[in-house]
Order: sequence, then structure tokens, then C-alpha cells
Amino acid sequence: MLGEAVHKVFAESHDVECSDIDLNADWLSFCDFRDFHQYKAAVEAFAPDVLIHLGAHTSLEYCEENQDDAYRTNTLAVEYACTIANKLGIPLVYISTAGIFDGEKLLYDDWDQPNPLGVYARSKYMGELYVQRAVQKHFIFRAGWMMGGGPAKDKKFISKMMKQIEAGATVLNVVDDKLGTPTYTVDFARNIERMLHTEYYGLYNQVCGGETGRFEVAQELVDVLGLSSRIEVKPVASDFFAKEFFAPRPPCERLVNYKLQLLGLDHMRDWKVSLREYMRDYYAEVIATIDGASLAAE
Repeated sequence: MLGEAVHKVFAESHDVECSDIDLNADWLSFCDFRDFHQYKAAVEAFAPDVLIHLGAHTSLEYCEENQDDAYRTNTLAVEYACTIANKLGIPLVYISTAGIFDGEKLLYDDWDQPNPLGVYARSKYMGELYVQRAVQKHFIFRAGWMMGGGPAKDKKFISKMMKQIEAGATVLNVVDDKLGTPTYTVDFARNIERMLHTEYYGLYNQVCGGETGRFEVAQELVDVLGLSSRIEVKPVASDFFAKEFFAPRPPCERLVNYKLQLLGLDHMRDWKVSLREYMRDYYAEVIATIDGASLAAE
């Protein structure tokens, strides 16, 4: 999801080499960064000015059930990236997550102390710590609830809602006890690019503006599609999905981009604005197939 946006934004004015183990786009080359020597050889062959380490296992359930692979992918590979960046003398960009907090607060700034609850969160937080300790010139960006990539790549909440709507659902069961901050991948990538033109190295919360929750996001999506009169967004507790989503999740993952705001470098838009753009730019063909749906006027 994020890789698609980073390629889209950076390729406009930079030479970009993008790799993955799943070659699902023609701009990708193969590299398994869990193999240190393969990762090192691929980066050295391209000789970049910056290394942007995006990949991770992001399914909390997968990480709980496959702990070794989670740490190998989400933590050890980050240590490899640090070693490679240091050898080449280039900055390293690492992507972290709002999920590293325990949810006991209603809003987290950049300096709040993380307390990860599960394997995924801990594996990402360990990556944060290693980057901070090992690489002098680094950027760590914490994302919230990602939305981006469109039907082909989006595996998160918006995609799940859209698939139900496309299938003709008239009721969407959505938890009303999970709070967070959506993060549009395109906005996220654009702000990474801006920050790379500075020397303000460090750790940053970087999410879209506005405080919300899963239930409100679903309501807004249905409204944007012009389907509020036809689809009911029904509030349910997290226990409703306990069997499917069994990994521990914090009740609140809301972040504020406090450091970016202090620097005057917070260009992340309100999540409602970004959601509307996401639907327009990535889901127009899908929306055209949904009976009665159309992007509501701004």
C-alpha cells in the first residue's frame, strides 16, 4: 500500500529502485530483505542517496501466529537496513506505527512512551529503537490507520468496507470502541519527500488531521459514496469480531503530529479530505459498479 504511493510520488522527480518479494507491479524488482547479503547487494548495486525501508508483516493475527517470521521481517531486517545505510553513509527512513502504544491515553504525541501489546507492535517498536541507536541520519515516521493503494493493494479497513459495499451489503457492522487516525499513503509519501530535503532527522508522528474512530470512518465513507440512505452503519463492540481479530489491539491509537507542527512541516491533510480524494483517484471504477453510488459533491 505505502510502496505504491512512495513510488508514485518519488518517481516524479527521482530515480527510484523499488523491490519486493511479490512482483505485482512492473516497477518492482525482486529482493528478500530478510536475506542480509541479498539486501546489501541490491542496495549497493543501485547506490542510492537514501534508503527507505517500507516492508513489514502488517497483519496482527499473522504476527501472533508466526512470531519468528514477524521478528525476522519486522525487526531483524531493519537492523540489516541500519548496517547497509551506515556502510553507504546515507540516511535511513523507517516506517513505524501508532499500534506501539497501549491505548491508555486518548492522544499520543511524538514523545509519549510506547508500550506495545502484541508481537506486531513489539516487532515494530524494536525496529524504532534500533534505528534510533544505530543510524545518526534517520527518519522514523509513525503512521496511523493506513488507507491507500486502491482495490489491488489495499488490505486494510477501507478496502474491507468497500468490498462489503460492492457485494451489496445494506448493513455494515463496525466497532465503536476503537479510536485512531487514518493516514492516506499519498500524503504520507509526499511528507516523507519534503522531510528528506531537510536535516531534521529524528522520529515523527505523521498521520492525517482529525481525531476519529472506526465507526465514524465507516459513516464518512458511506456518506462520501452517497449511500447513507441505503446502508446502515451498525455499531458493535470489538468482541463481535473476536474470533477473526484475536490479536491484542489498543483501544486508542490516536496520534498528533506535534513535532511536525512545531517545525511548521505538517502538511498532512484532514482525513476526510484525503478519504474523498482516495475514493476519487483509486476507486472511481469500483464506485461506478455499485448501484446508487456516486461521489458526493464536496
